[in-house]
Amino acid sequence: MSVPEHASQYEVALYVENAQQMLKVAAHNLADGFYGSAVNRAYYAIFYAANALLATQGITRSKHSGVIAAFRQYFVRPGEIEAEYSDIYGRVMENRHVGDYEIELPIEPQVAADDLRDARRFVGRVERYLREEGGM
Repeated sequence: MSVPEHASQYEVALYVENAQQMLKVAAHNLADGFYGSAVNRAYYAIFYAANALLATQGITRSKHSGVIAAFRQYFVRPGEIEAEYSDIYGRVMENRHVGDYEIELPIEPQVAADDLRDARRFVGRVERYLREEGGM
């Protein structure tokens, strides 16, 4: 799927920039032992990267559940992005929910490290897609 000419490259670039910033903050949080915050920021890196993809097609969603659903509908199901990235998104989203709302269940250091690693992979995959399809 190529990126249409009407896609706002500025909006796409802002989402990618925010995703990169969230990865940096997640790494700092992980290094400082703030594991729940690291997972939260890793999730937001994925969320912003997914929104960058959706913006290339003029798609917006107001809820987190809508973003992941649209990512799966428009990019994973058609085979534009591999299914493993859908799995990463879902897992990190769930871990973020646990870290943010289930305070009696602390996020373990390895979970935070794994989520950051996978968020980096996700953002990298989105950036590669955008370069290949002319969205960046």
